Parts: sequence; structure tokens; C-alpha cells
Amino acid sequence: MPLPRRSVLLGATAAFSLALTGPARAAAKPPFGPYGSPAARRDSRTSYVDPAGRGDHRTLQAAVDASTPEGGWTIVLAAGTYRERVLVPPSRPSLTLLGATGRPADTVIVHDTAAGTPKPGGGTYGTTGSASVTLQADGLTARDLTFANDWLRAANPTVTGTQAVAVKVTGDRCAFHNCRFLGHQDTLYADSANLAAFARQYFDRCYVEGDVDFVFGRATAVLDRCELRTLKRDVTFTPEGFVFAPSTARANPHGFLAQHCRFTSTAAPGAFRLARPWVPSSDPTAHPMLTVRRSTIGAGINAPAPYADMSASYPWQQQRFAEYANDGPGAVVTVPAERPRLTRAQAALHTRETYLTGSDGWTPWAC
Repeated sequence: MPLPRRSVLLGATAAFSLALTGPARAAAKPPFGPYGSPAARRDSRTSYVDPAGRGDHRTLQAAVDASTPEGGWTIVLAAGTYRERVLVPPSRPSLTLLGATGRPADTVIVHDTAAGTPKPGGGTYGTTGSASVTLQADGLTARDLTFANDWLRAANPTVTGTQAVAVKVTGDRCAFHNCRFLGHQDTLYADSANLAAFARQYFDRCYVEGDVDFVFGRATAVLDRCELRTLKRDVTFTPEGFVFAPSTARANPHGFLAQHCRFTSTAAPGAFRLARPWVPSSDPTAHPMLTVRRSTIGAGINAPAPYADMSASYPWQQQRFAEYANDGPGAVVTVPAERPRLTRAQAALHTRETYLTGSDGWTPWAC
């Protein structure tokens, strides 16, 4: 997401609040945990990845490339750090990615590219091109993994395009269980393949951190029982940053939903805003949508004014922002006009079921 013109600055930033690499003890255990091994394969469509060479492949991209278009493959990743850029194209549907230890901190997929990073052939990568992992296929499931972009502003003071995406997801029916998404600006890009596609995405018991617009895009995305952490920045602007920046298409009845989540922070009280609407130049008719319900909003969020504009042309008050039954110091209603709230009847329309189930009966929380 572009920063407003007044804050194209990107000063020094803190390192990730959680370590990228997992405990050393993971290496002493069987590399693929309960999921079999190349010698005792679960089935013919399961492949194993291990940087140490004990699997079918050493990189995740190699395993994706070796899967076949009929889909339904499972890729088990041994504990380790996979420093690579990964693309799962539309031709690899119904892929399952599993962290072998069950602890997401043990298995990390990471790269260090920003929107303003120069490309070898000229130009820069842009926000989409900065993604460490790009997931374009429908029906993808990921469990027990960390996705990260560890590009840092402080280490690249001459770069002005500082969006650095950990994951961009455009597929429909994509689910993430017990995963971590680490970054600073634009960490998790929950998007769709095109304006007419209302991609559904589910994030279950995940951890997402960042500082500027770190959950953004036009997908129908439900964050269920997640932790969203705002990271302190060395900046002179107020606010320091924003959690959400939805860009929901006007025709889409469902945008972002955060339910039963926790909003935590390493920043000073009130330093961050909950959201601002993103109306991109590619879709000037966008009508951003965010509902936060039954969540605990910590002191890092500015309670008197939790929302802000990204552009004066698209004031947040004209967007689809709402809250219901939240608690915590960042949820205190001091100025009612600044905190649009749903009635009980209205809130019944904003659930994971109403957002995601659809005509195909998709229920990823039951898996």
C-alpha cells in the first residue's frame, strides 16, 4: 500500500518481535514428524522438503514445481529456514503445506525484497513483486508455518518504496492454520485474482505483525482467534501506523472480518490506528470493508480515533467500517461518531459462516 505523501519517510525500524528461526532441538527429531518420510511415504502425492537433503527436495519451490496440475498434493517441510521466493501458480490447486514439527517458528519461509528494490533488468519490484511467497492457486491449505519478509528500512535508507510483503494470496478457499506472518509494511496481502473474483480466505489462530497497513487487500478474509501485533517505529508522525487497509470491491458484500482476535503492541499507547481505507488507482470505485467483533483491542490502538483516511477523497466515514462487542483499552468508546457499531441483529450477518461458506459449503474451520 502506498504511504500518504506526507509520510513517504521510513525511518529505522525495530527487528521482528519474534525470532525467525525455531529452537535447535527441532533438528534432533525426525525431520518430517508424524507425516512419514521419503522412505515411508504417506501417499504418492506427498513430497518432502528439507534444506539438509533428507527429503525429495531442498527448496519449497522445487517441490511446488514437481507437483502436478491435477492438484491435491501435500508438501511437508522439515524444520529450517527456507530463504527463497516462492510462487504457487493457479495450475497447482488444492495444495497443502505442512510444517513438520507443528511449531510455526521452526519452519520459516523468508526473503528480503521491498517494492523499491531494484530489479536486475531495471525498474523495481513493486508491492506485488516484493512478496516472499505468492499463492495464486485455489484451495490451498497451510499449517504450522512462518512466512516472513525481513527487509528492513533501517538497512536500506535510500529506498523509498518500502512495502515488503511476506505473503500475497489471491486464490479462493485458501486457509491458514496456526501460521505466522512477519514483516513491517504490507505484511499480509489478502487479495483476489481480479476485481470480479471474490476470493475467500481464512486465517485461524495465526499471528500477524507489522506497522503500516500490514493486513490489506480486497479479499473476503476472516481472521479468527488471531493475534495482530503493531510494532513500534522510530518515526515523527502520528499515527505510527495502521493494522488494516482493506480495498474491498464495491460489488463484494464481504470484506475483512476479525473475530475473537487480540490486538497487541510493542508501541506506546494510542500510537496506532485500527484501519484506514485503501481505494487503489486500479479500482477507484472500491468500497473498503472491515468488521472487528468480539475482539480484545489493546492500548496500542488509539481509542478516541481508531480510523483515519488514506486519501481525503475517500473518507473513512463513507466506507464499511464497523465494530461489535469488543473489549480492552483500545476499544473504549469515547467519541461514538468515531466508532461505528453494529446492532446485535446486524452483527449476526458478520460471521465466518456468512462470509465464507458460500454455495459450495466451504467450512475450513471444520478441517
